[in-house]
Amino acid sequence: MPRFKITIQYDGTGFRGWQLQKDERTIQGEIEDALQILNHKTSIRIHGAGRTDTGVHATGQVAHFDFNTDMDSCALKDALNGNLARDVRVIACKIVSPEFHARFSAVRRYYNYRTRTNTFLLDRNYTWPVGSIDLDTLNEAASIIGGNHDFTAFSRHTEDLEHRRCIIYDSVWKEKGAVVNYQVSGNRFLHHMVRYLVGTMIEISRGKYEMAQFKQLINEPVENVNIYKAPPQGLVLTQVDYD
Repeated sequence: MPRFKITIQYDGTGFRGWQLQKDERTIQGEIEDALQILNHKTSIRIHGAGRTDTGVHATGQVAHFDFNTDMDSCALKDALNGNLARDVRVIACKIVSPEFHARFSAVRRYYNYRTRTNTFLLDRNYTWPVGSIDLDTLNEAASIIGGNHDFTAFSRHTEDLEHRRCIIYDSVWKEKGAVVNYQVSGNRFLHHMVRYLVGTMIEISRGKYEMAQFKQLINEPVENVNIYKAPPQGLVLTQVDYD
């Protein structure tokens, strides 16, 4: 049976995140509903590269599924989009090896978090208004994150994880007018990890949290600490890389 890899964009504003939930609108649920229509009302399970939270967006989410169909990948992409709402779109579709797995085959994930320093409000569903911040301080904090670290202090507790170590390849804040973006990539990310990191770095920039405390939590991780979590709307999963 052919295995298809799809790349997906979505506006997470109207969704309860990626993962399928009973009686809730989710990205996984929307795509599986569209596939069920194409598969003569028989359900097909899809597997995503990451489980984005409620309100989080994506321009490069990846998923895979197995589907016995006569449609080629281009026709399948169009057929899926014809059965999807306007806030989620399949932007690429191709047949891949049966060994490919959207989550476990991924080698690098990229996130962008958008903050806004002025009072412009028309992108309020896609940025976090933070007011005045110190870019140099933010980048000093961001540089601490790079490398192989245990991010226990900056993740939601999950029982089934073997470990909480992540390799962070890039971690930088970049200013573009009144929008300041935090760009980060790594081999994996834990639940709420980027939001905890962003929220705490912003508080460091505001002088409400100590850089030394932040560095200590990166180097000597502990659970149940006093840190800050950024809201979901500024976060975008932009890309997932595979070998």
